[in-house]
Amino acid sequence: MGVIIQARMGSTRLPGKVLTDIGGRPLLSHVIGRLAMMRNEAKSVVATSTASENDSIEAWCVNHEVAVFRGDELDVLDRYYRCAIAFGFDNVIRLTADNPFTDIEELDRLIDFHLDGAYDYTHAFGQLPVGVGAEIFTFAALERSHRDGHLPHHREHVNEYFTDHPKYFRIAELPIPESKRAPGLRLTVDTHADWERADNLVKKSSQKWLGTEEAIRLCSYSA
Repeated sequence: MGVIIQARMGSTRLPGKVLTDIGGRPLLSHVIGRLAMMRNEAKSVVATSTASENDSIEAWCVNHEVAVFRGDELDVLDRYYRCAIAFGFDNVIRLTADNPFTDIEELDRLIDFHLDGAYDYTHAFGQLPVGVGAEIFTFAALERSHRDGHLPHHREHVNEYFTDHPKYFRIAELPIPESKRAPGLRLTVDTHADWERADNLVKKSSQKWLGTEEAIRLCSYSA
């Protein structure tokens, strides 16, 4: 089982965001650092593209002893598929490098829920704040998506062949505790306003790694 974190420097709305400073450390460092709190064992790999602008991502990973894989810039599904093969993952947790506040407690619950239910694809989206949830799928499901998902959005978005063809997969959604439900709150980093919010939250947090309940509380105070 592994965590594959997709990352690239070429964001149109916030270029270079994955290495932008948030509260004293690069955004990517927040994503990687939080994973050390996981109860489940899973190897983390940053999957970027072969485009030269992403050399800085590879350099950061090498300097911080983080595994890195480079694949197709636009065909993200292919990048995930080949990364999973390269590292021998039987189940893949998908994260993105623009989400610095993944809820690790819910991620562990997601993994347990997925494995206990023998699901093909399991996600924790819909009730958590945007950018806090995660998803996990089997390599067999990923392989089928790679083989049969030919539409452009299937190649760009790793999970959309699953959601477009639910009859082919056992799909489940993780139940979320009431205290963490805030689907209207953005804790992803896609715009400059998102970056400002994330930076402020990290600076105000009483914890090394900002928790979901604290983030909701801090955002409620500032609303």
